[in-house]
Amino acid sequence: MTPEQMLDVAVIEARKGLAEGGIPIGAALFSSDGQLLGAGHNRRVQDDDPSVHAETDAFRAAGRQRGYRSTIMVTTLSPCWYCSGLVRQFNIGALVIGEARTFHGGHDWLAEHGVTVTVLDDPQCVTMMEEFIAAKPELWAEDIGE
Repeated sequence: MTPEQMLDVAVIEARKGLAEGGIPIGAALFSSDGQLLGAGHNRRVQDDDPSVHAETDAFRAAGRQRGYRSTIMVTTLSPCWYCSGLVRQFNIGALVIGEARTFHGGHDWLAEHGVTVTVLDDPQCVTMMEEFIAAKPELWAEDIGE
């Protein structure tokens, strides 16, 4: 699977979250050979749980793995510090990001610590977040801790 094909899975998840009234961020965890291990989306609003970010949802959906170094976390948006910490804590080896224009999270820090980071700057991810931020600025501010 290409990074763009993997991102398609995360985009589908982000759209699910938006349709549910939540924040349109999606993620997926893949094995190094492209097998989908788990996918999820930000469900902070839907579950009234501030810890259910897209990356944590995908990570939980993947279930327990023997190791994570060869896995790839794919997310529609640069991961916040919380989700960057998850990638670092479990030694996830690669990170594919849909976009980092609307939010620049901890991906530079992850790269400095050995994670292979690819930022695709995907127009559909940028548009989805820009439209959401314009429509619901208070919810967005809550999500990023402002």
